[in-house]
Amino acid sequence: MSEYRLVRMMPRNLRYLPEGSLVEVTVRTVHGRFLLRPSPKLNDRIVGVLAKAQAATGMKICAFIYLSNHAHLLLRPEDAEQLARFMAYANSNIAREAGRLHGWKERFWGRRYSHSVISDEPEVQQSRLRYLLSQGVKERLVASPHHWPGASSTQTLSRGEPLEGEWIDRTEQYRAGRRGEPNPSLRFASRHALELAPLPCWDELDPNARRTRVRRLIREIEEEHEARGTVFFGREAILEQNPLDRPAVFHRSPAPRFHAARPRVRRALEWAYCLFRIEYSQASRDYRAGRRAEFPARSFRPVAFLAAGGRLGPG
Repeated sequence: MSEYRLVRMMPRNLRYLPEGSLVEVTVRTVHGRFLLRPSPKLNDRIVGVLAKAQAATGMKICAFIYLSNHAHLLLRPEDAEQLARFMAYANSNIAREAGRLHGWKERFWGRRYSHSVISDEPEVQQSRLRYLLSQGVKERLVASPHHWPGASSTQTLSRGEPLEGEWIDRTEQYRAGRRGEPNPSLRFASRHALELAPLPCWDELDPNARRTRVRRLIREIEEEHEARGTVFFGREAILEQNPLDRPAVFHRSPAPRFHAARPRVRRALEWAYCLFRIEYSQASRDYRAGRRAEFPARSFRPVAFLAAGGRLGPG
């Protein structure tokens, strides 16, 4: 019982991903500043970065939306290391591109991304997709998910529109400048397509059936707020925001470790995580002491993190 209590009290959740997990990822800008304020150029760069991150890591992306000061993604990572590599690639490059556009040179993201494992219950997976689609509407910014002017997967999921964005090779651009060569961004720009994967519970559905279900979710969101008589901030007002501003009140709540509908499913996930954490903590102690360490399957091993240039530490 003491070991169990110790594990429950440890401050940071380990990157625990059961096999075949659907994961909801959230990342927020520093101070909640509107550094991701939509614009055609930034939208294009965000999609381009995600496409390059997908190509570099093999990540399956189900859906995403970038609001003015935070973003949500639904991902199907193979393991915790792939998730970490994908998010590191995407976040670092999006921060550089958005910071360049807005003249922001300070820290960009408020903290490390958070992730929640979504159970294999179909109703829960669809509920989390609905939640992502409702971003911008539930905050009373726009009247429909289709109206959000920022980078998102809504049009592709509901209408089958292709997703493509611009990637600028900043490394080669920098090297060209160091060599005294002309280095305009256009010279190092390329276009890249982003592929979306279905929710695990929709794997057996054909693309038309999936789009029909997404359109149904969008209609539910629109009708819900229409019935309430919600007054929206509006697309034009969003685009006119100063990207360096911050909201007067910035609500943040900790992301749950798991999303599950049935208590027994949630208990099973929590118990599996507890056992995983005990095993990982013991392996980490052995590793730091120079002993042979057996890390749990699919865990984020410290040796892999060190090889990628990170710091030694669990999770």
